[in-house]
Amino acid sequence: MNARDRIGIVGAGRMGANIGRRLKDVGYPIAAVFDARPQVAEEVAHELGAKAAHSLADVTGASDIVITVVTDDAAMSEIFARSDDSLLAGSRGKIFVNCATISPAVHVEVERAAQDAGAQAIEACMASSIPQARNGTLYLMVGGSREAFERVRPLLEQMSASLRYIGPAGSAAKVKALVNMVMNINTAGLAEGLGLADALGLDLDTVREVFAQTGANSRVLETDGADMQNREHEVYFSAAHAAKDSGIALALARAAGLDLPLAEATETQYKRMIERGLGELDKSGIAELTFRSRATK
Repeated sequence: MNARDRIGIVGAGRMGANIGRRLKDVGYPIAAVFDARPQVAEEVAHELGAKAAHSLADVTGASDIVITVVTDDAAMSEIFARSDDSLLAGSRGKIFVNCATISPAVHVEVERAAQDAGAQAIEACMASSIPQARNGTLYLMVGGSREAFERVRPLLEQMSASLRYIGPAGSAAKVKALVNMVMNINTAGLAEGLGLADALGLDLDTVREVFAQTGANSRVLETDGADMQNREHEVYFSAAHAAKDSGIALALARAAGLDLPLAEATETQYKRMIERGLGELDKSGIAELTFRSRATK
């Protein structure tokens, strides 16, 4: 692999578009962009000097490497369908780098389908957000064959500040599910702590400073604490995604015969946000449920 490999992007939302911008900056030609929203694909393709593909097969045909960033299991299964329009059409010799947070079993199915078509697929799970995608400083966890990983390592190194090979297909997705499960629990817990502090009439700046110096500290306090206090919920990782990812982890827990009450309670909170029309707020918006002056029935 080298910087002359042509890149296709499937899923041109906030993460996919910023990955494309980063790779263009470091010399990779972006050949094609596809999105379920054609207007979005047109806009991002124009910016990146790429073709706005009208079919998934067109993306594969124009590209050596295809990066996918789709929403959920159903979308992933659709773009890798074994019939109709699919990225698998004409994919022999191509490689797919799949960045979405989806169920580990789906990553395994996609790898098998790609191999049957003469292609390769890996999961490159992102434990970072939009600014890191744009700056090439993602934390990437990779699952799939070691050979496929080595093939695309130079590309992944341009996308990431930290790159870790986890193991066979599905293994990175399992770790990513755990990362997001714990992050979501921490976020919900912080929202409750700050909500209670507010109800007690405490100064929230002081409370956050104390949290930062004690056992209440967390990475979420750094990224979301001020946003919760100030009601600034510009989306970097949406509540809807938090609910989905908590659900993936809980499905793994059920399969393993484990009861995870904190994860279940957190998923319930994020589902409440969706029900109240707050699902497209950042995950910090969970504080809207815990501050007495904001919470609605």
